[in-house]
Amino acid sequence: MSVVGIDVGFQNCYIAVARSGGIETIVNEYSDRCTPAVVSLASKNRIIGNAAKSQIITNFKNTVHSFKKFHGRMFDDPLVQAERPKLPYSLHKLANGNTGVKVRYLDEDKVFTVEQIAGMLLTKLKETSEGALKKPVVDCVISVPSFFTDAERRSVFDATQIAGLNCLRLINDTTAVALAYGIYKQDLPTPEEKPRNVVFVDMGHSSYQVSIASFNKGKLKVLSTAFDPYLGGRNFDEALVNHFCDEFKGKYKLNVRENPRALLRLHQECEKLKKLMSANSSELPLNIECFMNDIDVSSRMNRGHFEEMCAQYLTRVETPLKSALENAKLSRDDVYAVEVVGGATRMPAIKERISKFFGKDVSTTLNADEAVARGCALQCAILSPAFKVREFSITDAVPFPITLRWKSPTEDGLGECEVFSKNHAAPFSKIITFHKREPFDLEAFYSCPQELPYPDHRIGCFTVQNVVPQPDGDSSKVKVKVRFNVHGIFSVSGASLIEKQKGEGEDMQMDAEPTVQNDTRTEATTKMQMEQEGQSHADPNNDEDTPGSKEGAAEEKQDPAAAGNKLKAKVKSVELPISASNIRQLDSNVLNNFVEYERQMIQQDKLVKELNDAKNAVEEYVYDLRDKLCGIYEKFITEEDSNRLTRLLEDTENWLYEEGEDQPKHVYEEKLNALKSLGQPLQDRHREHEDRPRALDELGKRLQFLMKFIESYKQKDERVLHLSVEEINVVEKCVSEAMVWMNSVMNAQCKLAVTQDPVVRVADICAKIQELHEVCNPIVSKPKPVVEEAPEATEQNSGAPNGPKQAADVKGDGKQSKNKEMEVD
Repeated sequence: MSVVGIDVGFQNCYIAVARSGGIETIVNEYSDRCTPAVVSLASKNRIIGNAAKSQIITNFKNTVHSFKKFHGRMFDDPLVQAERPKLPYSLHKLANGNTGVKVRYLDEDKVFTVEQIAGMLLTKLKETSEGALKKPVVDCVISVPSFFTDAERRSVFDATQIAGLNCLRLINDTTAVALAYGIYKQDLPTPEEKPRNVVFVDMGHSSYQVSIASFNKGKLKVLSTAFDPYLGGRNFDEALVNHFCDEFKGKYKLNVRENPRALLRLHQECEKLKKLMSANSSELPLNIECFMNDIDVSSRMNRGHFEEMCAQYLTRVETPLKSALENAKLSRDDVYAVEVVGGATRMPAIKERISKFFGKDVSTTLNADEAVARGCALQCAILSPAFKVREFSITDAVPFPITLRWKSPTEDGLGECEVFSKNHAAPFSKIITFHKREPFDLEAFYSCPQELPYPDHRIGCFTVQNVVPQPDGDSSKVKVKVRFNVHGIFSVSGASLIEKQKGEGEDMQMDAEPTVQNDTRTEATTKMQMEQEGQSHADPNNDEDTPGSKEGAAEEKQDPAAAGNKLKAKVKSVELPISASNIRQLDSNVLNNFVEYERQMIQQDKLVKELNDAKNAVEEYVYDLRDKLCGIYEKFITEEDSNRLTRLLEDTENWLYEEGEDQPKHVYEEKLNALKSLGQPLQDRHREHEDRPRALDELGKRLQFLMKFIESYKQKDERVLHLSVEEINVVEKCVSEAMVWMNSVMNAQCKLAVTQDPVVRVADICAKIQELHEVCNPIVSKPKPVVEEAPEATEQNSGAPNGPKQAADVKGDGKQSKNKEMEVD
């Protein structure tokens, strides 16, 4: 079983896998550790990853990139509208109001959802993993930004299903980094000691995240998170692009912003320049050939000027740091270390401001690019039963407070309560007790819209059905379980009605059940825990509130309200159905259609690949054979045949680039077979000419050895005298026949020109050698019979006067005879 962690970034993706007792980063078919998050749609197939990145400029209208921010967002979302002018491809408003991408695919205008585009990228990453591991990949853990809301996380989760992946967990980027940092530490404080607080700063290409985690031996707890979702490396790239656009407009009279291709090229060059300036403080050049209108452009930039241009972005670095400290209720002195990851943290100005804020040097012990993917792979290994990983529990934090509001159709007024506060431990489940006479609605939403980097603070609506009053007319006691699961997704996962109720209660009562991942110890024995069993641990494989899963089960339980009574009357709990309506959640039928369409696109890509391979095979054979006709094959073909074959190769080459540009696969296979029927005899002649002398030499050596063997027998060599005359005659006959055969084929071959097919092939010579071996080897290697020693003197000779001496002489004679026989051997 493969355990894969995937870091799906805004610009690049990384794949890590747990194997051989460690974590490895997988390379793709280009031997690159990162795969660009780019999908290019063409007239026949899709191109994803490195190959698609090369088409950003040539096929910019159909090459989709920078789409991560569109997960779960409406087309009219301010962020989407702000991004539209920066994108070379077109965005489209879907029927449900969500954001779609309009491209031309299979010579038709198509509109794909963001989930479909992300599913295409995940399909590519899945294929890359399977190619490197040589086995199927299904289970995975995927990273998402810590500030992703419920709708965005559900969108990513749907994308994993479209790609055919079983996502065990959507893990926050900074939580994955913290896991990669802490699980290998051997010097963490014990559970009884004061925890070690570490700040993790992750600034990537498009966002900036800060997380503070406390570590004890075998335990990780996220204390707080903070972020700036609109600050990243691309802001600094855009500052350079805007500077050079203005400079080139005045210097070369070029309006770069009106030319998408030129603007994309400038973005690429500015990104390279930014990286060079991070490592070099001197002035560096920017040169682009044939930039626009066949004009070469050039300029210069140094780090000092660059930092002055980006001052407005650099001042925003400290705000999330300060917010994270305040939310965690820590001071700078409580921080043990500050770990930085992400490509943008390589900029000296970023490091300096982080270091200055905490009053200590930043640490770069983690791989800035691969730390998130490694943490994802570790989390996947922890969740997988196929791997044994040291015990390490992970407690994440709720990024935004969540409130639940309830109402009934006929009851007046509303009620609400905050079920999860900011930085509340996660995953976590709570049970809320209601006293209702009829079905009622629950509405979940984020409590602080001003802190939310998302325009819609609603999460979803849930209707608890089949609620009826008690037989005596009183309100029924309804227990509703809400959950913030391992994916960071909120849901109402179950509801039950208590048919018989003792005493009276208030309108609402809430109990909590901690859900601590990978920790076999419960934190507290609460009322809810006595009522709900098997929910004290997070199990993503059996996560009842994963999108699209079943809810709860009816069971008979004891009423905790009657726990203090002597009767301890048992009550029956009846499961209630819940209808959920999540904000911008894909319908199951739509999702199934997307899954099926993705399979069709995968099959189409496979067919196109096979077609291209067949076409490339013809082209490769033409070039290879034509090159060898003037080289190693030149003397093995007549001039007339060579000219005819050369013309055929030229005609085939012209056909490939004209009417043969787009032909069915079988046409290319037929062309290749026709060429091979002419080229294969040449290849055979060359190979036979090269290998025949070695094979004949081997046959000659074997015959020479057997002839010496026969001669030894004729000279009565003691080493072969144990063989019979018949056996020697068999060997002699076989050698004689082989000699006649070899001389005849050599004479016949010598009479032929090298342009003719050989009389004897290497395979025939090898068969003759094998025949000699099978017939002669059993005789040649036949062992000599064992010669027994003469018996020693018996006790009858012991009574004679000279008995001992005679016995010694006999023994000595026998010994000499034995030595002589050994010399012969």
